[in-house]
Amino acid sequence: MFNVEKINHIGIAVKSIEEAAKFWEGLPGLHITGTEVVESQKVKTAFLPTGDSEIELLEATDGESPIAKFIEKKGEGVHHIALQVDNIEEALAGLKEAGMRLIDETPRYGAGGAKIAFVHPKATGGILLELCQR
Repeated sequence: MFNVEKINHIGIAVKSIEEAAKFWEGLPGLHITGTEVVESQKVKTAFLPTGDSEIELLEATDGESPIAKFIEKKGEGVHHIALQVDNIEEALAGLKEAGMRLIDETPRYGAGGAKIAFVHPKATGGILLELCQR
């Protein structure tokens, strides 16, 4: 059995973290704490802590990356919502057993060394859902 602990972050696809930061860091109390390139996902990320959760800015590092394709199809904007779970392996097994369509049946590593996996938007009413465990 697994538990959802909190909304960990909201991922926002942007063409340029540098350009997007002009808006986000213009809001009182929001500051990028650092950037990271996740080569396996062809993405550069930047996190802005917002109390108990974060905003994640996602910039493609390759024209074939999922973020580049998302922006090409839908434009910049909310890409995913990430829920933090206490046991990602149990979460994936339980969702699969319940018949949920998964993008990842086993976790992979994302920004900050978190274990992550995605649930297909067709299973969630159109929202790309990320599960993460830190």
